[in-house]
This record gives sequence, structure tokens and C-alpha cells, in this order.
Amino acid sequence: MTSANKIAWDDTVLPFQLDAADTRGRVARLDGVLEGILKQHDYPPQVEALVAEMALLTALIGQTIKLRWKLSLQVQSDGPVRMIATDYYAPAEAGQPARIRAYASYDADRLAPGRPFDQIGKGYFAVLIDQGPNTAPYQGITALADGSISASAENYFAQSEQLPTRFALTFGQSTEPGQASHWRAGGIMLQLMPKASPLMERTEEEREEYVPQIHLSETAEENWTRANALLDTVEELELIGPSVAPTDLLYRLFNEEVPRVFGMQSVQFGCTCSEDRVRQSLSIYSKRDIEKMTTDEGTVTADCQFCSAHYVLDPATLGFDREASGE
Repeated sequence: MTSANKIAWDDTVLPFQLDAADTRGRVARLDGVLEGILKQHDYPPQVEALVAEMALLTALIGQTIKLRWKLSLQVQSDGPVRMIATDYYAPAEAGQPARIRAYASYDADRLAPGRPFDQIGKGYFAVLIDQGPNTAPYQGITALADGSISASAENYFAQSEQLPTRFALTFGQSTEPGQASHWRAGGIMLQLMPKASPLMERTEEEREEYVPQIHLSETAEENWTRANALLDTVEELELIGPSVAPTDLLYRLFNEEVPRVFGMQSVQFGCTCSEDRVRQSLSIYSKRDIEKMTTDEGTVTADCQFCSAHYVLDPATLGFDREASGE
């Protein structure tokens, strides 16, 4: 297998539909995206694995939702890994790649041996959708499930959207001959064809009080059971390895369900931070607040948690004077 072919498959999301099962899905392969995300930080292996899982989920879910701007996923917990945050930026124009960024906050002294998910305690999984200026953002939250972050994502779709959803994910260090060890991830997302979300037509108070229940017709349940049984046969190497193209994988798994593929979406690591954005975020503070932020060297500094960019700014050019404005 040539490196050119591997590159063609890596860092892509392939949408598909199983016509005979009334089910849609995505196949994702991440390689350079993970390198771009993880090289910004010196995470321990357990934290790297959790960030890789979140980035893979973000690619699969982000491409599913018809976004104009941004999808964010968050895990908040009381465990050693306190937070994992990801952003998916939809392509600004047709033909352009989507962009993903991610970071984690953790207490190094609390990390313990064991599975990566063991580093996450009780908490919640959140999905935030921002469609840009002059639109109301959407936020859905569900409790963290046992076992994996992907199980929490499945619960989110079941509870918040009433959409049966399955993820089959694998991720780890690749040790291909002649290449430096690096992270790779691959996965499949399955979802029954969605109806209109029952939550979108409810008020915020109604959403909080709503107890979701999934009711499937006999045919839909049969379709979903059959698609899940086929997904259960997938092997880790098929998901993550370089020798099976996404289209070949779909045929191997679902050929009797009449798979139909759509345009492949490329993804890349990308951060939106800039000096202008930092200045904008600091513009809400008064001159007195800016003085408190000023270092002994006479500057105000800011670091991007996603890409570790470091900004050094002149405090005289920041904030506004509330007292002078009469506030």
C-alpha cells in the first residue's frame, strides 16, 4: 500500500447510507489531525487516548450535523481528567476541509494505572451547537456513562434527540515499519434515519422536564438490530489499519444492506485563536482589571489552551475605562 493511498484515506470522514436498513452513518480515519492536536501538549498516554477518542467522536458527529459554523463537545468530571473540550468548525466553503481542535485539563498527581476511561469520574457529556451570529445556540447535556466517552455520546443521542446511535471506535499508537510511532484513530457511527428532533420544538423548561423514550416500529427495530449485529463483526485493524479503504470496509460489513456513499469530507487540525480575538476577550475588563493582570515585566500575557500559542500584549492597549465612562 503506497503512502499516497494512505494519505487519501487518512483525516477524512465518509458519509454513507444503508438503503435496506433505513440507517445512515459515517466512517472516519484520523492521523495527522491527532498529531496536530497532541503535539501541542505533553499529555500522559492515558490523557492522549481520551483526547484521541474525543477528537474521533467530534469528527463523526460534526460531519453528521448540517452546521454552518461550530460544534463543541465537552466532558466535565470530578476525576483526574477534569475536562476534555473539542471544537469542530464546518468548512467555510465547499471543497474546504473541516477543522478540529481539542485539549484536556487534568491533575497529573491523581492519574493512576488502568484504562484511560478510569481517569474520568462522575460528571457530564455536553454537545453545543453554535450556528453563528444572530442564531440561538443549542446545548444538550447527559450524565457520563460507564465504560467510555462514546457510550456517553450514544446516551446523548438517545436521551436528547431520540435517535438510536452506535459508535465502534479504536485508537492507539501506530508502529508501522519505517515510521515514527504516532497516534491513529478510526471509527464508524451508525444512526437510524432521523426524524425531527422532539426537543427542538420545545421550550427550554419543557426540555429540562422532558423524559425521552425511543419507540421504534417493528420494521425499524429489525433494521436497527440487523445493522448493529453487522457492526459488531468489525475488527479493530479494519477500523484503524491502512490496508482497508473506507468503501471496502462498508462493503465487507454491510453489502447486503445496500450501502451508498456520499462525498468524503477532509478534516485537519485548526485553531481559531489570534491576537485580535485575545484583545476582544480582554475588552470587557476595566483598566483597573487590566492592571491586576499585568506582569512584573509590564505586559499582559495569554495562552491558548488548544494550540499553546502565547500572546504578549501591551496593557495600555487593552480594556476600557469604566470609571471614565461613568459606570
